[in-house]
Amino acid sequence: MTARELDAAGITDPVLRAAYDRCRELNAAHGKTYFLATRLLPAEHRPAVHALYGFARWADDIVDSTGPGTDDSLRGARLAALQQHLHSGLRRQDGDEPVVLALADTARRYAIDHRHFHDFMTAMRSDLTVTDYPAYADLRAYMHGSAAVIGLQMLPVLGTVVPPGEAEPHAAALGVAFQLTNFLRDVGEDLDRGRVYLPADLLAAHGADRELLRRCRDTGRQDQRVLAALREFEALTRRVYEDARPGLAMLSPVSRPCIRTAYVLYGSILDAVARDGYAVLHRRAVVPRRRRAAVAAEGLVRLAAARLRHRGRSAAVGTPVPPAPPADPTRPVPKEVV
Repeated sequence: MTARELDAAGITDPVLRAAYDRCRELNAAHGKTYFLATRLLPAEHRPAVHALYGFARWADDIVDSTGPGTDDSLRGARLAALQQHLHSGLRRQDGDEPVVLALADTARRYAIDHRHFHDFMTAMRSDLTVTDYPAYADLRAYMHGSAAVIGLQMLPVLGTVVPPGEAEPHAAALGVAFQLTNFLRDVGEDLDRGRVYLPADLLAAHGADRELLRRCRDTGRQDQRVLAALREFEALTRRVYEDARPGLAMLSPVSRPCIRTAYVLYGSILDAVARDGYAVLHRRAVVPRRRRAAVAAEGLVRLAAARLRHRGRSAAVGTPVPPAPPADPTRPVPKEVV
């Protein structure tokens, strides 16, 4: 986190500044596509986005951790500990975990509904026991917590030019579209973790199943039945992008270049998968660096134009509330649903 961003956001407490720095490190290391897009946001809003992403990344890393001693019972214990830190952090605005501390501060500043964090943790816990999905409806139910709520958390930070409730379905759809894209790109890696996110009924419609995916992964061979299923999953994902598209124009003008850039870059992953012959069981498709740079440059042009049209802070942009006074340790803490 640059000092300029933290200063612009009004984050002055040294402990909080260090916590937001940690979140930025997680975003930069693990979310290269989204981190690039985040650079197009006004400086004062970047710390909040890094906090939201950093927490999600941390929880996801717990679920996906591998190696000696990282069985489901240990992952479950680590998620339970994170849930407790989250509950305490959201209620008391304190804690020992930097990522939770930054998240709780962001949630307070932008009045983000705590239920979104609860739903996210529910989805993370399900990843420890659920390894496949019979139908797309089952996958969508999971993605409400794992992806849609991320879009809903982001919306107060980004700001809207319409009532927030009008933009929420599109923000949720965009979160789902991004995750579906990751599912398609990471079919092979997820299979190695014991998970299949391609719905079983979609696979069966093309004569494919989990065992065939495993066989293709192990032998390095393609199969026309699997390719047909992957193409249908791509088409399904593109339809969700179309559901999300109207929401771009509903965002605050100075937030649009960031989200539009993310929209285009994630969509480019689908293009890369198709260009690579849907070889996702064998390797990860990559968006060429030149393409990423070109999209980012276009975003910079759009951002400059938006700032010229909307000098100063727009009333529609998400605006944090002032910092809360120090908590009185003698005052009872109200109960909240996390």
